[in-house]
Amino acid sequence: MIEPVYFYTPLESYGDFSNFSRRGIDMDGLWWATVEHYFQAQKFENPQYREKIRRASTAKQAAALGRDRTVPLRPDWEAVKVDIMRKAVLKKFQTHAALTALLRETGNRPIVENAPGDYFWGCGQDGTGENWLGRILEDVRKQLA
Repeated sequence: MIEPVYFYTPLESYGDFSNFSRRGIDMDGLWWATVEHYFQAQKFENPQYREKIRRASTAKQAAALGRDRTVPLRPDWEAVKVDIMRKAVLKKFQTHAALTALLRETGNRPIVENAPGDYFWGCGQDGTGENWLGRILEDVRKQLA
C-alpha cells in the first residue's frame, strides 16, 4: 500500500496544503489572504458580509464568520461548494510555484486532510470521512502535472 500524505494545520509537514495556509489568491478581482477566506465568503450573497470575511485578520476568524448562521447562506451553497473549493485550490497552486512543486513531489500518493472533526472535507476522527479536500488536491496535482 502507498503511504498517504497527511496534512491538517499549516505548521505541519505539507501544511501549505491547508486552506489556512497564508498563501493568498486573486479571485474575482480581489486579493484573499487564504483559500479559507475566499471559500467562507462564497457562502453568502450579502456583499458587505463577504467583504468582512475577506478582511478578517486570520483564516480562523474568516472560518468563524463563515460558520455564523445568523447570516443566511446562499440558497445553492450545497450544490456549489465543491466546485468553489476546487476553483480556489487550483488558483492557489497556480499562483505559488513552490506549492506546485511540493504537490508534484507527492507523486501518486493519496492526499488526506487529517481533520478529526470534519467528515466532509477531511477524513474525520476515524478515517471514514469523504476527504473532499484531499481528493481535490489529487485532481489539482493531475491538472498541473
